[in-house]
Amino acid sequence: MNFKKKEKNGISCAVVIGDGKVVTDVQSALDLLMNAGYEAGTKNIVIDKNMVTEDFFILSTGLAGEILQKYINYGGRIAVYGDYSRYTSKPLKDFIYESNKGRDVFFVSTEDEAVDMLTKI
Repeated sequence: MNFKKKEKNGISCAVVIGDGKVVTDVQSALDLLMNAGYEAGTKNIVIDKNMVTEDFFILSTGLAGEILQKYINYGGRIAVYGDYSRYTSKPLKDFIYESNKGRDVFFVSTEDEAVDMLTKI
């Protein structure tokens, strides 16, 4: 896993580059946040949803809530991009909708949209 640093409006983002699952549990998500801070100098993370374990998107596992609470506690922000059309869960759709209304967690279609969400001023 590596990072590609993108900057817009004077705000930096760490775009995760790599193959396979990067976020598989709470510890791997925290490691990602800490590595982004160390290697890219930012706590704004952009990641492809294919790099996130499917359990994250099954809200009943509690994984999404636990990871995102840790990110907020540590001052991290994250934008996950990809295709969400295959998900039929109303709670997940509501979760995505509400998250996108906030300032710290976003679920969008493209990497560019993810960067835009994290760099709004």
